[in-house]
Amino acid sequence: MPPTRGQIADKVRQLRKQRAWTQAELSKRLGLSQSRLSEIESGRGSFTAEQFLQILQLFNVGVDQFSSQAPDHHAELQNVLARLGASHLRELEQVLPSQRLEAVGNAVREGLILGGPRLVTALAPVLVLHIDAVNLHAIRAKLATLGLDRRLDWLVDNTAHAVREELGSRLPQEWARRYRRALVVLQSSLDFLEHRERASADAALPPDLLDSHIRTKSTLRAVLAESSPISRRWGIATSLQPQDFVDALRAARESG
Repeated sequence: MPPTRGQIADKVRQLRKQRAWTQAELSKRLGLSQSRLSEIESGRGSFTAEQFLQILQLFNVGVDQFSSQAPDHHAELQNVLARLGASHLRELEQVLPSQRLEAVGNAVREGLILGGPRLVTALAPVLVLHIDAVNLHAIRAKLATLGLDRRLDWLVDNTAHAVREELGSRLPQEWARRYRRALVVLQSSLDFLEHRERASADAALPPDLLDSHIRTKSTLRAVLAESSPISRRWGIATSLQPQDFVDALRAARESG
């Protein structure tokens, strides 16, 4: 839910005191009288939209800092991915924007950590559309601290497969250009990984359980038996298939 007037007032007062600013100092920066700021901080008034944006800039905080409600990380991520190009996803109302996820790399990393079929496959169009802005090595390094770096390699492999499938169909020139550029970067990353893989023992590592429904050894064995060659290559235990990424990429293109 959006923050209430009282929540905004309390947070502004807290931020002001953390900066050791008086009401006079803050009111001057916001272009309003000290008495008016006092009224707002006591819950008897509201900031204008322009003043609220100024507050976000002055204190370098996001809108989500003004809500006492526990964040819904899946909903936040879904909205961010929709804005970043996964246009087949529906933006959810009543969800505050997350400043933490606005960077493409952060959104990709969060999607791979949270999992969930719709969000994971939605990372494919986001990667393609922002291929020159995303640093795959940086994302991999951060995921490696959690032991989840193989998830990125698996995503890159599936996305490259989806791009090749899409390039085999009739496409608008702009999309064909985007896909070709993305494939160059994705394939370069895969070539590097293949070289690294030959010199490592990654194949001996236990499977990374991406799917949340895998709770027993029998379920794990069943999932692994049906897993795709790409999933087996990277040791990812998931029911997701390469075609799921093709479908997500195509749906985002056709919805955009």
